[in-house]
Amino acid sequence: MKTHETYIKRCIELAKNGLGTTYPNPLVGSVIVYNNEIIGEGWHRKAGEPHAEVNAINSVKDKSLLNKSTIYVSLEPCSHFGKTPPCCDLIIANAIPNVVIGTIDPFAKVAGNGIKKLIEAGKNVTIGILEEECNELNKRFFTFHTKKRPYIILKWAESQGGFIAPSSKENQKPVWITNEYSRQLVHKWRSEEQAILVGTNTVIDDNPSLTTRDWTGNNPIRIVLDQNNRISKENLIFDNQAKTISISNDNFNFTNNLGQKITDLLFYEEIQSIIIEGGRQTLQTFIDENLWDEARVFKGRINFKNGTKAPKINFKNIKRQQILEDELLIFFNHD
Repeated sequence: MKTHETYIKRCIELAKNGLGTTYPNPLVGSVIVYNNEIIGEGWHRKAGEPHAEVNAINSVKDKSLLNKSTIYVSLEPCSHFGKTPPCCDLIIANAIPNVVIGTIDPFAKVAGNGIKKLIEAGKNVTIGILEEECNELNKRFFTFHTKKRPYIILKWAESQGGFIAPSSKENQKPVWITNEYSRQLVHKWRSEEQAILVGTNTVIDDNPSLTTRDWTGNNPIRIVLDQNNRISKENLIFDNQAKTISISNDNFNFTNNLGQKITDLLFYEEIQSIIIEGGRQTLQTFIDENLWDEARVFKGRINFKNGTKAPKINFKNIKRQQILEDELLIFFNHD
């Protein structure tokens, strides 16, 4: 692997440490190299805290080496004042002569301005190293700023016969189709996304908490579609474990293009990513309006004689994974 790619790959690895904790900011990693040796590295940990470049520069023990070094960063350094000062200014102030950038930031306040500022300051700037991988790293942030909607992940589990739930059950709790390891993976996913959405029937039938209780991480914002205010405030979704947004006829128009209206609302709420966990009608709404990026579908060993059929989805790309007896299929809504 080429030298630049080696260090940008390290930037990506570092950036992933912030998955689930940096919203609304992107995931960014940075390394500083002197004489083919990493002398500093860092990543952005949380919104309002120092950016990756700041942490990388601060980690360098011998600051006298900075004016002979190269700083690598997975995303274009910011050039504007937000909750923290511009990273471009810090790079310039420390006289770092070479800057290697994975990809350009689509955020309007940056969007090439950081690169322009560095070049005008006389820096040797290289752009587009492992660009595709850097774009994938920030697929949530990029989708939000370019498509004006969150990155949408559909998730469900289905039985051998293609049902997501039996036709009847005795208790107001989920009927588990998958094993405990698959369920723990779902809780990990929840910790990585900013929000989670379910429909009325899912809450009434299962009384879910929609938290990350089986994984260490932040609970997502819970969003429930409750058109006719049928859900009791005693349900777990209204406990104090996480913020809950209830969408009903009181504050929302449910007629026509429901998926688009919901994504518009989520964009207004500055939600960059969301997992939609059910039920069937809710999932199918987003599929039919082609408002999804990934669909993560578990196929369990359990068999129902009848029940609620799984959503129908058309896909172009698919990845398969085995989790003991469960099969995980991940569909991607892109070429």
